[in-house]
Amino acid sequence: MGLTRIATVAAHFGRDLTFDRTRIAALIEEAHQAGAALLVLPDGALGGSLADFGRADPDHLPPALDPDGPEVHDVAALAGNLVVCFGYTEAGENGARYTAAACVSGDGVLGRHRKVHLSAAEALLHRPGRGFAAFDTPAGRLGMLLDYDKAFPESARGLAADGAGIVACLSSWATSSRTPTLSRDRQARLFDVYDCVRAVENQVVFVSANQAGIMHGTRFLGQAKIVGPNGDTRARTGSRAALVVAELDVEAELATARRTRDHLGELHTAEVIPLATAGARQGIAK
Repeated sequence: MGLTRIATVAAHFGRDLTFDRTRIAALIEEAHQAGAALLVLPDGALGGSLADFGRADPDHLPPALDPDGPEVHDVAALAGNLVVCFGYTEAGENGARYTAAACVSGDGVLGRHRKVHLSAAEALLHRPGRGFAAFDTPAGRLGMLLDYDKAFPESARGLAADGAGIVACLSSWATSSRTPTLSRDRQARLFDVYDCVRAVENQVVFVSANQAGIMHGTRFLGQAKIVGPNGDTRARTGSRAALVVAELDVEAELATARRTRDHLGELHTAEVIPLATAGARQGIAK
C-alpha cells in the first residue's frame, strides 16, 4: 500500500453530544488537512466515558447510543475518505450497555468492537464483549481494543493473529493521582508500557488514543501515541489535547520487523507442566 499517514488524538469528550460532534468534525478536518488515511479517537468520543472505573457512578453514566443510530452514521458522513475509529456507549438488547467502538468511513461502518475486559465496577453497569476480530479498511487491515483490553496480552495477539497490521486502542485512561506531575504516576507508566510492549511483541503498528482533561474529578492522561512494530514511538502528544501524525509504510515495516524474528510465525504452544512433574520427567531427585 505504500506510505500511510496515521493520526491519533488526545482530547476531552463529555456528555454533551453536540459538543462532541463539533469536536469530532474539527479533528476530522485537521486529519484531512494533514493528509491522514486513518484517525483514531478516544473511548467515549461520543458521550464521554465512565468517569471513574474504580467506583462507576450510575448517576453519571454516558448516554447509550444505538449502534445503527444517527450519531454513528453522522460520524461516517463526516469521515468521507478518511477511516475513523471512535468510542461510545452502545445500547444493547434488553437494556444492556456496552463500552463500544466503531470504525467508519464515508462508505459506512467498517468494523465494530465491544470491550471485553471490564473493571469490577464497570462490570456492574456494562456487559463484556465476546472477542476480538480484525477487518479490512482502505487504510489496511486493523483491529480495535478499548482501554483495559490492552492490559491483557491475548487481546492484541488475537488481532495480530487475525491479520491486523494496525491495532487501534481507544482509551479513557486516568491517572492514579491528581498530582500535576505524571513522571511518577503508576497509571501513566503502565499506559506507556502497554502501548510499546503490545506493538513489539506482536510486531504491529499500535495506535493509542486517549481522553484528556478532567471529568467529575477524574483526570485523564492524554499521552496518545503511534508506536512502530519495533516498539519505537513515532509520534506522541503530551497530557493536553492534541492531534499527532506519523507516516509509515505499514506492510514494509511489518516485513522488516518479522524478517529475523517472526513472533507470530515462530509461535509454538507449550504444554504447561507443574514443577513437580517437570522435575520428575527430568530425573531430578526430590
